[in-house]
Amino acid sequence: MNINEIRNAARRNAGHVRRTPLLTSPFLDEIAGRQVFVKPECLQHTGSFKYRGAHNAISQLSAQQRELGVIAYSSGNHAQGIALAARQNQTPATIVMPSDAPQLKIDNTRALGAKVVLYNRMTEDRDQIGADLSRQHRLTLIKPFDNKDVIAGQGTVGLEIANQARDAGIRNAQVLVPCGGGGLTAGIAIALEHDAPDMTVRPVEPADFDDVTRSLHAEKIEINEKRSGSICDAILTPAPGDLTFPVMTRLCGAGIVVTDKDCLRAMALAFTRLKLVIEPGGAVALAAALFQPLEIKGDAVIVVVSGGNVDAPLFADALNRFA
Repeated sequence: MNINEIRNAARRNAGHVRRTPLLTSPFLDEIAGRQVFVKPECLQHTGSFKYRGAHNAISQLSAQQRELGVIAYSSGNHAQGIALAARQNQTPATIVMPSDAPQLKIDNTRALGAKVVLYNRMTEDRDQIGADLSRQHRLTLIKPFDNKDVIAGQGTVGLEIANQARDAGIRNAQVLVPCGGGGLTAGIAIALEHDAPDMTVRPVEPADFDDVTRSLHAEKIEINEKRSGSICDAILTPAPGDLTFPVMTRLCGAGIVVTDKDCLRAMALAFTRLKLVIEPGGAVALAAALFQPLEIKGDAVIVVVSGGNVDAPLFADALNRFA
């Protein structure tokens, strides 16, 4: 992976991907004890940054690959990104999703025209299901994070952060990124290495699913024993990717781990202070900025909000408890 691939992805995505803003709130600054700049990818097409990588990957397929179709596995955000990008490119899409994924994500993926194949994440292997279906039907497999074109697309978030931070007069800041397999984190880190070298990317994960944090500390890939048990469904991955981990090892600072309760608190504050709807996995970085200030250095922190696809009952619970 290199910066030229990310710059090429930005050119391919131009006119398709939304350039999301940097938002601020004095109320959030007071809680965090520093300036907090929020990059709301929940406002992206399909409600998450995943559309960036999906569009970049599908737009490069050959005519034959587009005709045969694509397959992906996802708990919902990559699913929706692939489904929309496939529809825009007249490409059939099959998505392998866990049966316990939020119903909103399953419904939206189907509504975008994709075929959804459900599986039990406790007893079945999504990688194997995806590989088998890809082989049987000659579908192009687009992995959610361990794919260089996907990583390049996600890295365009970093290009935007660098430009927006420069316009805001921010040079030296830590950038907190929600992290599952590391596609977004690695892509942003590569972009900032070149366009904002004084910034440090910090991956943020939910408690008990901190494989990236542990892997960075151990300097080798660690695997999560659990596969479910957190409300942060979008970033519950078994381990960092083979492509993403070396990038994060080279460029990222230490990981930060947050609780599900703090994610709910962050969701409520994002709604009341920024008028944003955030899903739990998308809120982990904001939770870290607000409730773990001693983990962060500097007078300003940049926070990526990675998604807003949350079922109404869970969002209502966050507001009822903490708004």
